[in-house]
Amino acid sequence: MKGSITGLAEIVLWSHDLERSFDFYCGIFGLERMEQPEDVKPRFLRVASGTNGVPHMLVLVPHPDPSGTFPAAKPERPLHHLAFTAAASEYDSLRARCEAAGHGTRDGVHPVLQGVRTFYVDDPDGNEVEVIARKP
Repeated sequence: MKGSITGLAEIVLWSHDLERSFDFYCGIFGLERMEQPEDVKPRFLRVASGTNGVPHMLVLVPHPDPSGTFPAAKPERPLHHLAFTAAASEYDSLRARCEAAGHGTRDGVHPVLQGVRTFYVDDPDGNEVEVIARKP
């Protein structure tokens, strides 16, 4: 059934502090909170419009043990990283917003995509987020 999948609908992340994670993804990256019933605890964030009426979403789910911590060592984490695409014209300002908010960034080189530039930043729970944009 080659070609049956038309996109990636959502990435779901555990969060020990939903407000802090919400501020990171909405305040820095500009994701929008989607309308949802008040009794639904996860935060559904719209990344992009998507296709066929299904938006691209990032979902922040409260961890059942908010006092705990995730493994600090990257090899012990189940998620390697997630990546967002950004407009070439927004790349530098997005990186500057990360740094101004106290989130250090790291340069990267994509191993497959040509003509792009990348940087990495960790979210409040330590998940690595890659930002990819076409070179201007």
